Amino acid sequence: MAKYSTKEGRMYLRIRNLCGFLGISLPWLALFSAGIAEHPGDDWWWSISATYYQSPALVGVLVPAALVLISYIGYDNSDNFLTSLAGIFGLGIVLFPCKVSWIPDGTPVGFFQMPVELSHMVHVGSAGIFFLAIALNSIFQFTKSGSTMTNRKVIRNRIYRICGYGMIVVEAIFLYAYVTKAPGYIAMILEIILLHLFGFAWLVKGGAFPFLNDKEEEKPGDTSDPITASSGI
Repeated sequence: MAKYSTKEGRMYLRIRNLCGFLGISLPWLALFSAGIAEHPGDDWWWSISATYYQSPALVGVLVPAALVLISYIGYDNSDNFLTSLAGIFGLGIVLFPCKVSWIPDGTPVGFFQMPVELSHMVHVGSAGIFFLAIALNSIFQFTKSGSTMTNRKVIRNRIYRICGYGMIVVEAIFLYAYVTKAPGYIAMILEIILLHLFGFAWLVKGGAFPFLNDKEEEKPGDTSDPITASSGI
């Protein structure tokens, strides 16, 4: 991996890796911490969102990730808009908990003490916008480059697009499963896939995999990322 000319460049790579790590670790931390707690119902594991009522993992992981996304400075205004949008709606996932079988309708929940059935609607909408913004960021922002690209940058761009379009496809499957009332545990499976696609794209962008990073002699002449201009990432 090429050396970075500034501390700021290294800092932004660490931020990207942090986002990626938080995304991949969230489902497993949530399942583990909720799994050792008292279970209010047999469907406690059917979604990561349901673990909100049993474990602090969802709040403890998603809130920092959302704040990082809101404060992240990207390539340009469109990049900043997408990451900030994702961060804001990531907070919405936490502030407006989902509906679960063991909490009756009308029960006030979440930061704003909204009836659970209304909170659930905001929660679902927030999750959809969060992943859509992350997907678009991966497809259109992570793939930007300068006038020339190394072979490894071409490979990374393919990974970014696979992750981004993959998230959109999984979201469509999620919507279909929701409308057709598919078995509840399907939500957990799809959420794990979404978070791993999100996390992997950000880890690649953060240079976490040396075999995907540009070698010193391959560095392009310029790059559209002013923060890590010497990295070719």
